[in-house]
Amino acid sequence: MQQFDAIWINASIATMTDNGEPYGSIEDAVLAVKDGLIAFVGRHSDLPAFDSLTTPIYDAKGQWILPGFIDCHTHLVYAGSRANEFEMRLNGADYQQIAAAGGGIRSTVAATRLASHEQLFVLAKDRLNVLLSQGVTTVEIKSGYGLDLATEQKILEVASELERCHPVSVQKTFLGAHALPAEFANDADGYIDAVCQMMPVLQQQKLIDAVDVFCEGIGFSTEQSRKVFSVASELGLPVKAHAEQLSNIGGSALVAEFGGLSADHIEFLDEAGVAAMAQAGTVAVLLPGAYYFLRETQLPPIELLRRYRVPMAVATDLNPGTSPLCSLPLMLNMACTLFRLTPQEALLGVTRYAALALGLKDRGTLAVGQKADFACYGINQPAELCYQFGVNQLKQLIINGKEVNYRM
Repeated sequence: MQQFDAIWINASIATMTDNGEPYGSIEDAVLAVKDGLIAFVGRHSDLPAFDSLTTPIYDAKGQWILPGFIDCHTHLVYAGSRANEFEMRLNGADYQQIAAAGGGIRSTVAATRLASHEQLFVLAKDRLNVLLSQGVTTVEIKSGYGLDLATEQKILEVASELERCHPVSVQKTFLGAHALPAEFANDADGYIDAVCQMMPVLQQQKLIDAVDVFCEGIGFSTEQSRKVFSVASELGLPVKAHAEQLSNIGGSALVAEFGGLSADHIEFLDEAGVAAMAQAGTVAVLLPGAYYFLRETQLPPIELLRRYRVPMAVATDLNPGTSPLCSLPLMLNMACTLFRLTPQEALLGVTRYAALALGLKDRGTLAVGQKADFACYGINQPAELCYQFGVNQLKQLIINGKEVNYRM
């Protein structure tokens, strides 16, 4: 007789696996958990014998169960607001005028440097609570608003503290090569040297799960990015890149060359870059929030990505400057309406392929041996999660096999 910690019956389950059905769906399904892992998922008729007197049984009453959502690209730890810049732009100010008024990324850097650990933690926890309430069970948090060792460390320490005390699992990414700080004005190579010196210090403190760069014409060149990636590789750290958002300088091909986890944004990605990503197994992370907020017109090469079978993840890119949008459900809708993904592609993008973009093999699908991170939704079909925005259909959230209070 099987031993389970809990069982969900009378469910429709979107496993997001390749079982030959849309969404990997199973009707009249049962899901059982043991020791924080999925111990059984399948049709009720195939459920092995178990002790029904001692095992908690949840009746899903026909609700849909999906893997916990994964937000695989956020800048969630920061201080300050840039709503004033938003207003300035709408009143006609250009980038140079905003920068001259103290705006842009440097304003966020200044506010984040001044903020204490406690202040950053409270701000970040509030944002993380919002994502939790949407069914998000794993999130990536990037640094990059410090641009010096002390503040980059502070951001990553806050991310680590969130990991310890919050139900959501946190992956920490070092994005020291995000922008050029004022103290290194006109010395990008010097700053890249400083970033490379930060990495071993932060890794020794176990504050880094991956390394990111902003490889772009207004960011850092492919040569400078290569230097960061080389040091990261020597340290055994996986890499990823903000690439081809505003132009095509070959950042996606570069990250693929290093076997990178993902290339993110990629609006200007060409076929050669797509082919390189396909060969390397590098995930394309689509960020429709930034596309929307910046009113961009260059769409990511969705058809090329489909043709080369490059996995497409979807994330919020939550940040104060270009995507101040703390809503993964909104990204699902935008991925479909703006980028023309199908609902199945969009949901794969926040589950299975989002996990792949973080190098995580133990979550993102509902299969035996996977983490028991899943959510129950009061919907009639999975596409409703992409179709309707603003109505939270989440009814129950399970992390590590335990029900969590997502109404924080």
